[in-house]
Amino acid sequence: MRQHSVIHTPKSSDYAQLTRIWEASVRATHDFLPDSYIELLKNLVLTRYLDAVMLICTKDSRQRITGFAGVAAGKVEMLFIDPQHRGQGLGRQLLRYAIERMNADELDVNEQNPQALGFYFKQGFEVIGRTEHDGLGQPYPLLHMRLRQVQQEARQG
Repeated sequence: MRQHSVIHTPKSSDYAQLTRIWEASVRATHDFLPDSYIELLKNLVLTRYLDAVMLICTKDSRQRITGFAGVAAGKVEMLFIDPQHRGQGLGRQLLRYAIERMNADELDVNEQNPQALGFYFKQGFEVIGRTEHDGLGQPYPLLHMRLRQVQQEARQG
């Protein structure tokens, strides 16, 4: 399928759709999280987290959102692709936009999410630290990643 070429800025009226994509993506990739925790996080995504970042998204030919990312203070805080649209280069496209246009060069990833970890390694990130707990203090270790220096210099050159 053809890669989406335009990055859009979602509006607050898109938050319900973004949250649905977030949940579908998390359920497809975060099998270590219990349903109760996913429900708690889903509410926080909808009511707090989306407002705390600069959002970008991809859309299909019918203008339906297919994936999104959120950046704050040089850090990719979220990157989620609708499971029906995985493998089409959308994650790479959103990440490249965040790096090149939004000056993002750091992110955190769940250590228990090997697909995401592999993706970020392939995109030029390296692990620079680890915490035993997630942002809410739960026992889901996070790996702190940063774009490798060579990659940063290449984007500036």
